[in-house]
Amino acid sequence: MEEKYRILNQYFGYSSFRDGQEALIDAQLAGRDVFGIMPTGGGKSLCYQIPALLLDGITLVVSPLISLMKDQVASLKKAGVPAAFLNSSLSTEQARQVYKNLLSNQYRILYIAPERLATEGFLALARKLKISLLAVDEAHCISQWGQDFRPSYLRIVTFLNALGYRPVVSAFTATATVQVREDVERILELRDPLRVITGYDRPNLRFEVRKPKNKPAALLELVRSRKEKSGIVYCSTRKEVEKVCQMLQDNGFPATRYHAGLTEKERRENQDRFLYDECTVMAATNAFGMGIDKSNVGYVIHYNMPQSMEAYYQEAGRAGRDGEPADCILLFAPKDIETARFLIQHPSENEELSEAERRQITAQALARLDKMEGYCKTTGCLRAYILDYFGERHREKCGNCGNCDRDFTETDITTQAKMILSCVARMHERLGYFMGISTVIQVLRGKEDKRILSLGLDKLSTYGLMKTVSQEKLRGMVECLIDEGYLRTDPEHRGLILMARAGDVLFHGEAVKMRVAGHGAPAKPKPADPGEEEELFAALKALRMGLAQRDRIPAYIVFNNATLQDMARKRPTTMEAFLEVSGVGKYKAEQYGKVFLEEIRKFLDKESLR
Repeated sequence: MEEKYRILNQYFGYSSFRDGQEALIDAQLAGRDVFGIMPTGGGKSLCYQIPALLLDGITLVVSPLISLMKDQVASLKKAGVPAAFLNSSLSTEQARQVYKNLLSNQYRILYIAPERLATEGFLALARKLKISLLAVDEAHCISQWGQDFRPSYLRIVTFLNALGYRPVVSAFTATATVQVREDVERILELRDPLRVITGYDRPNLRFEVRKPKNKPAALLELVRSRKEKSGIVYCSTRKEVEKVCQMLQDNGFPATRYHAGLTEKERRENQDRFLYDECTVMAATNAFGMGIDKSNVGYVIHYNMPQSMEAYYQEAGRAGRDGEPADCILLFAPKDIETARFLIQHPSENEELSEAERRQITAQALARLDKMEGYCKTTGCLRAYILDYFGERHREKCGNCGNCDRDFTETDITTQAKMILSCVARMHERLGYFMGISTVIQVLRGKEDKRILSLGLDKLSTYGLMKTVSQEKLRGMVECLIDEGYLRTDPEHRGLILMARAGDVLFHGEAVKMRVAGHGAPAKPKPADPGEEEELFAALKALRMGLAQRDRIPAYIVFNNATLQDMARKRPTTMEAFLEVSGVGKYKAEQYGKVFLEEIRKFLDKESLR
């Protein structure tokens, strides 16, 4: 058996590679730089972990979050791979021990924070090591066009240049627009890299946007109907996290919380409770975004709209990493847009950025926010919207999202469109500048607001022209005109601007159609099939939980859900058959094979007596 296949099977328990993995591995083993863009759960880490076990020397993996490093290293150790991490969570004595072990060649993989690369102490140590590969995880962090820009990532090339030789350099990410991809290659100075883009689509994820009148009640119902699953509820602020977590706990759900305002100790303890399935719901800010490697997350709910499509897809992508069906639901309210704008325009201070860079990043963030808003309001296929954003071809409808499942009818709103567009034009003629959606709606509905009266907008011929139309319905029509390109929202001041196409409606008889959603209830998760396979799966999960609690590790590090599902299907009774289960490697079979085989035999004996 070729060495890479032996490593794949022995350490990771798989018999074949996923799409793109083998090509990336072969290129690195041949000494070529690579750039892999693979969806969350697509197996990026194997692309550098397998070369690390086959190349001489050590592999450095630059990773942005402490919690992510810990998860990866724990998983590798359980698989029998000598690995460690270096970051600020280690005590001086612990860091010293890692340095000592590095010098005696005890590790094959070292995870390291980008900030540490810049320290003289680590550079001095690195010059004594044989670094065969430097892998940059979450590589989009290197680009100012990315939503997670980290200035410390810019120092990676400085570190490489100071080594005196150049190891193979590989970059990996799940989300990168064309601009970000170009930045990664240029800034990291990748040399003739093999580029592999396996696609952004996650077919096992079902996307849905809901616009509930009562968000707390909607959230409780969603969590209640998924009480057997682990889930994450993302909120935009720390205050919202506290409120949501308390509400979930008050209603009997085992929930915990995670945000930057908690002490490091509490964040670590809360994350561990979620990883170990002691708490099945995590309420979190995006500080929890990349820092979770838990494979059995069955749903991700966004209580507030994120600031960008990159952030949304990365956070939603924490669901279904084991390949099982999972839900990604966004609860949208118009005020989410204002909250997101405030957070973008009032960022935490970053002394490493100049004023010009701050302005540029803010402008880019506001442009991304517009795209995120569009996702929340589109009546088209949600998966298609996501794939469009990342420049990937797709079918018109996916058949597995809230919009594809919902019935839409087309309504002619040409008359109403003329009224709205005329109102925007009249307001601009009077004021000399454009006003926002809310003000336009107030004028059309004839509201006697002090500001409207002081500006003389009540004197316009369009004032009160649509007073019988509800605010919600009128807003929907305005948003339709924006989506269709008749109006545009100024990203900085939020004023509604007339586009050239508006003239076709006002003066040339162009018709305007609006898609209106039917009243069908959103699809609910299907109940699990209570068959024998599910019964055995439940028994194996209970056994796994006991072993995980005994060893004080997250349950998925023993075996993930996909492996337990395959085990329940194949029902192995010998060690040879146990090794045929997907995700069971030699090292884990030695650790856990006996107890799992015993559980399966016990189940089969009980079944034979029925």
